[in-house]
Amino acid sequence: MKMICPCSGEQFRRERRSLFIMAAEEKTSSGLSVKTIEGKTKLDEGNIEEAESSLREALSLNNEEARALLGRLEYQRGNVQAALQVFDGIDISNIVPRMKSSIASKGHRRQGRSRTDSAQAISLHAGGLLLEAIYLKSKSLQKLGRPVEAAQECKSILDTIESVFPQGIPESLSENKLQETVGMSVELLPELWKEAGLFQESLSSYRRALLCHWNLNAECCARIQKQFAVLLLYGGVEAGAPSLAAQIEGSFIPKNNLEEAILLLLILLRKCTLRIIPWDSIIMEHLSFALSLCGQPAVLGKQFEEVLPGMYNRVDRWYNLALCYGGAGKKRIALSALRKCLHPIERPNDLHCLLLAAKLCSEDSNLTKEAVQYAQRALDNTNNEAECMKCVALHILGVALGKLARSSSSNSERTHLQAEALKSLQEAVLIDGEDPELFFDLGLEYAEQRNLMAALDCTKKLLDLTSGSLVKGWRLLVLILSAQQRYSEAEVVLHTALDETGKWEQGELLRTKAKLQVAQGLSMCAIETYRLLLALVQAQRKSSGAVTWTEKDREDKMLEVEVWQDLAGVYTTLAQFHDAEVCLEKAQALKIHSASTWQATGILHEARGELHEAMVVYNNALVVDPDHVPSKVSMGSLLRRTGGQALIVARSFLTDALRAEPTNHAAWYNLGMVHKVAGSASEAADCFQAAFVLEQSAPIEKFSSLY
Repeated sequence: MKMICPCSGEQFRRERRSLFIMAAEEKTSSGLSVKTIEGKTKLDEGNIEEAESSLREALSLNNEEARALLGRLEYQRGNVQAALQVFDGIDISNIVPRMKSSIASKGHRRQGRSRTDSAQAISLHAGGLLLEAIYLKSKSLQKLGRPVEAAQECKSILDTIESVFPQGIPESLSENKLQETVGMSVELLPELWKEAGLFQESLSSYRRALLCHWNLNAECCARIQKQFAVLLLYGGVEAGAPSLAAQIEGSFIPKNNLEEAILLLLILLRKCTLRIIPWDSIIMEHLSFALSLCGQPAVLGKQFEEVLPGMYNRVDRWYNLALCYGGAGKKRIALSALRKCLHPIERPNDLHCLLLAAKLCSEDSNLTKEAVQYAQRALDNTNNEAECMKCVALHILGVALGKLARSSSSNSERTHLQAEALKSLQEAVLIDGEDPELFFDLGLEYAEQRNLMAALDCTKKLLDLTSGSLVKGWRLLVLILSAQQRYSEAEVVLHTALDETGKWEQGELLRTKAKLQVAQGLSMCAIETYRLLLALVQAQRKSSGAVTWTEKDREDKMLEVEVWQDLAGVYTTLAQFHDAEVCLEKAQALKIHSASTWQATGILHEARGELHEAMVVYNNALVVDPDHVPSKVSMGSLLRRTGGQALIVARSFLTDALRAEPTNHAAWYNLGMVHKVAGSASEAADCFQAAFVLEQSAPIEKFSSLY
């Protein structure tokens, strides 16, 4: 056999020597020693052609086996084109009957070594040698940019193995060269289909690799599972469910790419935990992405807990757990983990931990002081190179200061905190003028302080940045317009928002629309809007069909409770007391202990003239939530009308309500009436004036409902 080779004659002789030494080792490893002295002598003398003839005769190599060896040498030298020319002369169809015949002869073996054993060993070895040649041919085609042909050649290897071993490769061949070739081919085939852009074939090849019995080692199987999961997550091609033949009765069948990828990644993590395969942090990164997509941060947190010690630094593990449980709404657990991270002996100045702790604390009205402390520490630890982090710290600090101001009982302290909140948010906007959330919070803070024009400008900027995709941006705009008594414009905005928003996201917008209709005196229209909203919420619940409650499910339940409460208020205003009772029963069935439901029930009793029952119910509301401002105002109003010694108690309730919510115009009005009855005309006038000014700038629902 002659081949075109660009190397020099001397170099060619050296490589041909290595070829025959390699061939000798191949045959020796299969049980046949090289005994021909003549072949060795001629090889030492440099007579390559005569040595080739002698060694081929001595090693019983046929033409295809010789091609396989020569092709391997050319491939190892990097002569891919030359190797391909050699491999083209190998016919894989001849391998199947030879290997089947070799396996069939197993049943006739006798104890000890015999010629039959040797023939079988040579046959299996020769088959493995030729299959390796086809594998190298596939690799050559891949390197030459012909992935489809390469995949077809690689597939022929697996078809051959399945034909020869229909029950799978036996364990006895696990150390054989044949097994190594099969493992490499199984791993290569889906990659070739991907290179060719044939993703469905690649998906089928991955499933074939994992479902058929190839006797793969643990690390090879893990690599295939990992690459398959990556393709499912990022390939952009829907795989569909596995074929019915591959499904086992009673087993879990993934419904889509995401479920199948998560299943594979969980299997890989389990293998890492059992130390079957080495730890690979990339698996956890892919799983984090997948579980985040399907809204299961708590499941991800459980996986971080189960990771073996030493795989992550403990502070990193605590931080990851905080991210997971914070996203799942388990903020106490998240904050507990973050406090460990920020312990003086750990990382007390870690910027990411400080910012996350500040963010979580700012969402809890009882932890706003702690949020301010964490945000200030984060701000102190930022440097000039971390402008984006400084912006985040200022943003969180501004939000926390604003919430702290609203809970302050001192007017001077509240004014100072409000000024600091605006200062922080404005400074953050100067650093990043393209953050929609930043403009939302700045606009909301302006609105809370009744600077409605500045709030309107921020909201318009927000809607421009988000192209109208943020529902709370539309709601903020409607509330600002309603606070300016521009109801018709607010109605137009709501219609636009509903047109721009998907059906499942219209719940809060419909509730705002109903409140706007009530403010305009369109009670019947409001009732119809509430009915549409209830139908939407119930349809969402049926469509989700989730076994476990997600954060979205809890939000939908709370929305339904609030809708029944609102409807009860509308029916009470219309003196349809029976309908109001039904609505309140519905609300209480969904949430037994609700101060708002008790307060709405008290208003119903008042409308019926049942003042004693109303007072009992208001008291129940304050037992459930001692800080519930509407119940304090209602109780103060009722006691004010009672007169006598009750005026002192009424003043106490109303003063407490204003301390918690200084912009409540109803509380100012009732406090003015208390002062008027008590004969304090000057104080009454001040209260009435405050009530009038605040009522003129009161939105149809509180700005705080947007938090």
